[in-house]
Amino acid sequence: MLSKKQTIEALNVIAEMFPDAECELTHSNPFELVIAVLLSAQCTDALVNKVTPSLFNKYKQPDDYLAVPLEELEQDIRSIGLFRTKAKNIKKLCQTLIEEYNGEVPGERDELVKLAGVGRKTANVVTSVAFGVPAIAVDTHVERVSKRLAVCRWKDNVLQVEETLMKKIPEERWSDSHHQLIFFGRYHCKAQSPRCETCPLLDVCREGKKRMKAREKI
Repeated sequence: MLSKKQTIEALNVIAEMFPDAECELTHSNPFELVIAVLLSAQCTDALVNKVTPSLFNKYKQPDDYLAVPLEELEQDIRSIGLFRTKAKNIKKLCQTLIEEYNGEVPGERDELVKLAGVGRKTANVVTSVAFGVPAIAVDTHVERVSKRLAVCRWKDNVLQVEETLMKKIPEERWSDSHHQLIFFGRYHCKAQSPRCETCPLLDVCREGKKRMKAREKI
């Protein structure tokens, strides 16, 4: 596994590649961000961003989502995967916000995970992006890159990956590193076709070395 020093060195390279990495989900406030991240589960940010402009124009606050039948909300997000489950969770989430948080999105992770459809990853994204609290949200890209680079072990679960990254990355870099790892995984170290041959981290990437050796044998 990469040491803490090696991990920082790798992240410095990734930061140079994607210095402007940031949340790509369209939103203008914490409430819209919660809804957008909820919708993004098992779905691309690009697809979510096609749906949310009209959605956020129609629904401004929690009351608005509760004012329409579930079937109507389902139709509004029908192009999103798992739209029926997500529509139900949005309704429940909005109800909880009104009943327990005066209609406002809480800024603490422990409170956010109490909301329907909001897990640890979503809560970390919201606290980091909307409230400026350092956090590392481990999505599929962050997990894949961390394991390929041997920052974490292959057998680590999502929580273990998060805890390892938090130990190896300075707290003040958590949020930026989260976005940079996502961009690196989304646009360079892709799941199916990673760009190993042009990767500046190939020398420290165990997965990349295996892939390149396999290509040489063909």
